[in-house]
Amino acid sequence: MSPVPFAPLIDLVRQAGAAILPYWRVDIEVQEKADASPVTAADLAAHRVLCAGLQALEPGIPVLSEEDCAIPLAERAGWRRWWLVDPLDGTKEFIAGSAEFTVNVALIEDGRVLFGVVGVPAAGCCYFGGAGLGAWRSDAPGLQQPIGVRSSPDEAFTVVASRRHSSPAQERLLQGLGARFGSLQLASVGSSLKFCQVAEGRADCYPRLAPTSQWDTAAAQGVLEGAGGEVLDLQGRALDYAARADYLNPSFLALPLAADWRDGLLALARTLE
Repeated sequence: MSPVPFAPLIDLVRQAGAAILPYWRVDIEVQEKADASPVTAADLAAHRVLCAGLQALEPGIPVLSEEDCAIPLAERAGWRRWWLVDPLDGTKEFIAGSAEFTVNVALIEDGRVLFGVVGVPAAGCCYFGGAGLGAWRSDAPGLQQPIGVRSSPDEAFTVVASRRHSSPAQERLLQGLGARFGSLQLASVGSSLKFCQVAEGRADCYPRLAPTSQWDTAAAQGVLEGAGGEVLDLQGRALDYAARADYLNPSFLALPLAADWRDGLLALARTLE
């Protein structure tokens, strides 16, 4: 499928990134939300751009943003199709001056990701894709390059790890992978870029046995699924986006569909959760 249908959404994600960049690497006030996570004027600026833009693109589709998520479960449970948005994923990376922050937009239908766009404002690029559609990376407006997962590890099995979030179970999983593959390479990356590393064949797996929210994962899951990957809970089921009160995801593994080590990794992860 041609990437052309994504163009208006990619443009909007780039606009949200442009709204973020004036606040990057400058002295910025950081506030704390009710869940103790940080929020800045940059988060809110991108939120406003995305919400207005999505309503203009598709007026009948509800928008759920991390920065406006106090919507009753009873209302959300009636949504069949909706936008799921993280205006600035990796706020802690952003505050620290890192370039590893993203803008995430996904279209959800019946609890599954139809497609997603992940913008990387500091790099000026976007990833986008969806299951059955394909996946691409765009480093400049109008220029797209198809991307895909790699079918087997290179010299070393590469695991993408969160730069700031881990857990004892995740550390034990890494030890088990080291025992299984011998040579293990770790790539510490912030935000939803972890999925994108797997999607473009730069890593073999992204395990997450620590908390995430639905807006952290949906857009990048769309990209990975379009690139020939999958995101599974520890029972081997696709990570879904059914309406739930707390927005929290279960533990998951992001990996290539055809990985011959898939079942062994799932079995190992189940013993550690």
